[in-house]
Amino acid sequence: MYPDFSYFFYDIFGTQPDNWTAIFKTFGFFLFCAFIASGYVLKLELQRKERLGILKPLLITPSKSDSRWKEILFNAIIAFFLGYKIPFIRQNFSSFKEDPAAVLFSSGGNILLGILVGAIIGGLLYWQSLKEQRPTEPYQVRPYQKLGDILTVAAISGVFGAKLFSVFENLPAFFKDPAGVFFSGSGLNVLGGFIVAAIAVMLYVRKLGFPISHIADAASPAIITGYAVGRMGCHFSGDGDWGKVNDNPIPDWFFLPDWVWSYSYPNNVSKQGIKMPDCEFVYCWELNPGVWPTPIYEITMLAIVFAILWYLRTRINIPGFLFFVYFLLYGILRFLIEFVRVNDKYEVLGMNYSQAQYISILFWFIGIGGMVYLWKKSKPSLA
Repeated sequence: MYPDFSYFFYDIFGTQPDNWTAIFKTFGFFLFCAFIASGYVLKLELQRKERLGILKPLLITPSKSDSRWKEILFNAIIAFFLGYKIPFIRQNFSSFKEDPAAVLFSSGGNILLGILVGAIIGGLLYWQSLKEQRPTEPYQVRPYQKLGDILTVAAISGVFGAKLFSVFENLPAFFKDPAGVFFSGSGLNVLGGFIVAAIAVMLYVRKLGFPISHIADAASPAIITGYAVGRMGCHFSGDGDWGKVNDNPIPDWFFLPDWVWSYSYPNNVSKQGIKMPDCEFVYCWELNPGVWPTPIYEITMLAIVFAILWYLRTRINIPGFLFFVYFLLYGILRFLIEFVRVNDKYEVLGMNYSQAQYISILFWFIGIGGMVYLWKKSKPSLA
């Protein structure tokens, strides 16, 4: 397993682990790749719908108010934060390598340098803005041109939602150390991230004036793509999102590699299991016995769901219908995978399921109910 890039380079080139490349965390890298992959698929779908005339460009009338100050202030705040934290990061580089989020969101830093860097960047941006020619006449914005803004909204709200739902799953640990749990780089709930991001993006798309139903359909295969790439980060970093213990013997019919049946997740980033003999690195733990490698199973199932959605996207003519298909398929997938995952169970109305399974059941009702409603309302024809 590769908790960070230094362990990957150690495996490939034999370099020493826990060096400066440890600041590049494997899970964070795959999370970044997930947004890139999702954005690419979403862009393809937005462009396809525009070519078919389903999505129309928006006519934007320039505002009389000068919005440059908002952009300048936002970038100046980011510059202040970087100037404030960089000296502290250098002084605490060992801690930063192990948990960047904890160092970044701590109170330590150099406020004078932060103010200086923020003022310089803000001043440069203001000086540059004075030379820019702002549009004065109405102009068109095509849907895919707002992709960057949509992804930014999804990323910020999604990470917040994922962390928020993860806190709900681990309330005792949160009450014991609220700041440490919330600002830790580990522990993200995919369903929570989706729910909060979906609400935020729908509100943003509605504000822009694009039809929510068509944007939701275009986003369905993109979301699944992001999930699949994100789960790769779970597996390769060993973040604890694995299955129950599987010490059963491998059956004769099993033709896949042994690690697909049961895996020990050596050097896992969550530091769970037993210490590996003769290991002097920061991450020296592996599971014994091994567990079901559920991220691998989920990635495979996500690929199947993506294929179904990708096939149906050109054959269903009801706006919003594909999005509800996504709800149903993902709800089924997640409900099933939870049976072999390690998660707390909660008894509700005589049922004993995990938080994710209850949400998955809700997804079933949303998916089926939405499809039935749209079917009856539109009387669709399949191409």
